[in-house]
Amino acid sequence: MSEILKIGLGGGCHWCTEAVFQSLKGIHKVTQGYIKSDNENNYFSEAVIVQYEPKIILLRDLIEIHLHTHKSTSNHSFRKKYRSAIYYFSVSDKKNIEIILKELQKEFNDPLITQIIPFKEFQSSRKELLNYYFSDPEKPFCKLYIHPKLAMLKEKYNKLTL
Repeated sequence: MSEILKIGLGGGCHWCTEAVFQSLKGIHKVTQGYIKSDNENNYFSEAVIVQYEPKIILLRDLIEIHLHTHKSTSNHSFRKKYRSAIYYFSVSDKKNIEIILKELQKEFNDPLITQIIPFKEFQSSRKELLNYYFSDPEKPFCKLYIHPKLAMLKEKYNKLTL
């Protein structure tokens, strides 16, 4: 079996984030819930843990898609619930993420507010909320918020989508 790595991603609604990353090649598993970090980020915020095969999809691709599928430059009033973050599991991941984020900043007019912070703890969403989009893509929330993200994903990242 290929090497499986993991990264935590938070920014918008975890139902949306879950659906985006479930739609990509090389994704082994997406776990939806809440992640907390440390210091000023020691509270739970909506996020997912993405397990992926780096031989199929690169960390850079995951981060780029993440930045383009949530408001990664907007410091809005719901940031406590929807922290824009990339959660790392090792110091070497942190260094790679810093380089990638600096490089991807060129794609945005406004500064990225996405934090690079350590993963500390995870709490899963309730069972009935897991696999939210793919359990019923015709829900009004899915049509309004998730469909457009998946359409953009297919258009901009077609080679990486299922």
